[in-house]
Amino acid sequence: MTCKEVIKYLEDWAPKEIAWQNDNVGVQVGNTNRKVSNILLSLELTSDVANQAIKKNCNLIITHHPLIFHPIKNLDLNKDSNARLIEKLIKKEITLYSAHTNLDFTKHGVSFQLAKKLGLKNITFLKNQKSNQYKLSVFVPAAQTEKVASAIFNAGGGMIGEYSSCSFRSEGEGTFKGSSISNPGVGIKGKYEKVKEIKLEVLVDSWKLNNVLNAMLAVHPYEEPAYDIYPLENYNVNFGVGALGNFEKSLSLSETLAIVSKKLGAKNLRYVHGSTNRIKKVAVCGGSGSDLINEAISSGADAFVTADIKYHSFHSAKDRILLIDAGHYETEMPVIDELYKRLIKLVKEKNDIKVLKFNGKTNPINIYNKMRSHIN
Repeated sequence: MTCKEVIKYLEDWAPKEIAWQNDNVGVQVGNTNRKVSNILLSLELTSDVANQAIKKNCNLIITHHPLIFHPIKNLDLNKDSNARLIEKLIKKEITLYSAHTNLDFTKHGVSFQLAKKLGLKNITFLKNQKSNQYKLSVFVPAAQTEKVASAIFNAGGGMIGEYSSCSFRSEGEGTFKGSSISNPGVGIKGKYEKVKEIKLEVLVDSWKLNNVLNAMLAVHPYEEPAYDIYPLENYNVNFGVGALGNFEKSLSLSETLAIVSKKLGAKNLRYVHGSTNRIKKVAVCGGSGSDLINEAISSGADAFVTADIKYHSFHSAKDRILLIDAGHYETEMPVIDELYKRLIKLVKEKNDIKVLKFNGKTNPINIYNKMRSHIN
């Protein structure tokens, strides 16, 4: 199994195309054609992570945070710690791949895993992405409908939430008359023809459109297939930001804070009181999610758990929603377990490939508590 195959498997779940446009997701360093020995998972790359990969014979490291955010102008090994990491990866023939905001925005990604970690049920997106889908309508002779539909589905068309192979079909009659140099797949050139046709309509994600069109055209029986492509304003049920769910029963403020602290291993919670003393409906966003505070309030959530909240954002949320800053590292770490579970499933028949989680901590932040007798 190559790095490229592993990456394709991950991107079928969390496509690069859904990432924030200024993000740098994907391969950071290395050769994707390289055969995988072992895989190491970590929230980000540090020298300790790289050293553990070398020790455990891992030549593919998968992180959430990209190592390279901005264009590299130079690699000064004397001054730049990232440059030294890049040098080490290249020398040891290790490939580094990062799934950042595409992993944030996909179903069962970062925010969904945070919600599950907190014990929330009936989880949905807090806000779905929109305007990244097309409707493909193609006219097909009735007898060839299944063949064309299968080609579209196999190329990634017709996905709606937890359902695949979704389409709508309506019957009609198509007419045409081929020129003297035409080569019709149905009928005779130069003759006016009437054919029983099916109008096949399918939703297609924007980044899959070219592949779907090529697959459809490759099997369509007509020399000049008739089809339409409509850009949509629909919300995409498969991708979005944040997550929303419910506790099985309403909790008090102290119970909610205790659960967040315990489940996430967060030693320090910053929060402001909301509009209710009972908490049941909860919005979450792994990492920096303060831009979603108003969406959380509009959703009717009693609480919003996220990280990196600014002082004035706490002011604006006070008495409107219980706003909890549980830490960037703490709110994103639950997704590592999901990555591990999925990759174990991928390599289960490859007994020579191990999937490992970094067994240290990459969080650079320490918490000082004056009640303790020592500094962590």
